[in-house]
Amino acid sequence: MAETLRLMAVHAHPDDESSKGAASMARYVAEGVEVLVVSCTGGERGDVLNPRLKENAQLLRDMGEYRRHEMAEAARILGVQHRWLGYVDSGLPEGDPLPPLPAGCFALTPEEFTVDALVHVVREFRPHVMTTYDESGGYPHPDHIMTHTVSFAAFHAAADADRFPQAGPAWRTSKLYYHASFSRDRMRTFHEALIARGEESPFAEWMKRIAEEEPGKRRELEITTRVQCGEFFETRDRALLAHATQIDPDGWFFGVPLDLQRELWPTEDYHLAISHVPTTVPEDDLFAGLREDR
Repeated sequence: MAETLRLMAVHAHPDDESSKGAASMARYVAEGVEVLVVSCTGGERGDVLNPRLKENAQLLRDMGEYRRHEMAEAARILGVQHRWLGYVDSGLPEGDPLPPLPAGCFALTPEEFTVDALVHVVREFRPHVMTTYDESGGYPHPDHIMTHTVSFAAFHAAADADRFPQAGPAWRTSKLYYHASFSRDRMRTFHEALIARGEESPFAEWMKRIAEEEPGKRRELEITTRVQCGEFFETRDRALLAHATQIDPDGWFFGVPLDLQRELWPTEDYHLAISHVPTTVPEDDLFAGLREDR
């Protein structure tokens, strides 16, 4: 009997799993793939981004507890398993110069501990595919950058029996992907379509900033893999709305009608960073090169 395929998505905070790759995960769950989301931190230092909750004193007293409940609901909606890696949110430093990161946070924890923790999870779950962020973190939050560093290191270390022997038998994950869905082309496509329909675009300011940037300043990942998942966009949105502290239900994320998303860009996109199996890009499946051998 064929072994069940397994996908592990490693993220910095609860809510990241719902804004990056959620529809893909829901599709794979529907196909019978086992999916595990790993949240490296608890999101304890996140701001309240939902205007309707900004005056909720109880929430402000225990952001971490609220975010744990939100993550549980999002995991239920997506149908995924979930694991906390157990580290404390580093917060997003602001100012010039930037203030130091808080002691004991994820971004300051030595990699010997963080990589060890993730290797334990990799060897226990034994994913065939891992997804995470590229070297930039997707945006310059210290936890996102550290999530890349730890995921990349654990991807390699978990396959080496001499590394972290106390973490269980070695396991070689076949493929590593970086999220690439927030591309300029995708945002520009939606922006131009909304303007052509005479509707307001939530990306107007974003497009203006891009136009004013120095050429070559922003690195764009090559999209190697486009996963068709338009029928799961509602599931993605419901999972994202479950993170009520972090999401403005009237915000930009919901500014493009679902019918237009399905018509113009019905995929979630990835960059294939490492593959230990033969595969040809472009792909339409994170498990390309794996299904044929099973």
